[in-house]
Amino acid sequence: MRLSRLAVVVLAAVLAYGGAAAADEDGWISLFDGKTLDGWKASENPGTFTVRDGMIVVHGPRAHLYYVGPVGNHDFRNFEWRAEVMTTPGSNSGMYFHTEYQEHGWPQKGYEVQVNNSHTDPKRTGGLYDVQDNYEAPAKDNEWFTQHIIVRDRRIIVKVNDRVIVDYTEPENVERPPHMKGRRLSSGTIALQGHDPKSVVYYRNIQIKLLD
Repeated sequence: MRLSRLAVVVLAAVLAYGGAAAADEDGWISLFDGKTLDGWKASENPGTFTVRDGMIVVHGPRAHLYYVGPVGNHDFRNFEWRAEVMTTPGSNSGMYFHTEYQEHGWPQKGYEVQVNNSHTDPKRTGGLYDVQDNYEAPAKDNEWFTQHIIVRDRRIIVKVNDRVIVDYTEPENVERPPHMKGRRLSSGTIALQGHDPKSVVYYRNIQIKLLD
């Protein structure tokens, strides 16, 4: 029996992830069921993250929400990751990758892609924080936009609404200052940032495509 392309993709996903997730015909896998935070683990202030109307609502003291579910054993190297995001006036958040769970503080491992269209921090949405920053907001508050992160070997591309904001290749043997020593490509999970109690940010349709 000859299987269709869609059937092959779905079968591969079931075999790879134990039935926990299924890829669509383009290889995208949903990481958020729209109803619960199953598969995610929040640090220090878990109440910062709630679910409402198919969205993750980020509002509260500093915290980070790490993916700890079965897809890829939450250890991603080469991948595409996208989410629909909506900021509100003065809010700040971020999307981390190649990171790992830590109970307190800002994640020390991996890179952060900024989510900020009007916060007092001038580093705007789509920038690779403190590595290749962006100072012009590519989206507006109170409107949904898509942030799309592509990591392949040593190259990082960040798109906002299909517009390339960052195209960065990490140098071999890259050197970082001591406070950024973990900001380098390796592998790891992804995380969403709750920045401060005044920030309100929304996420939905969180999906990943594995490229390994």
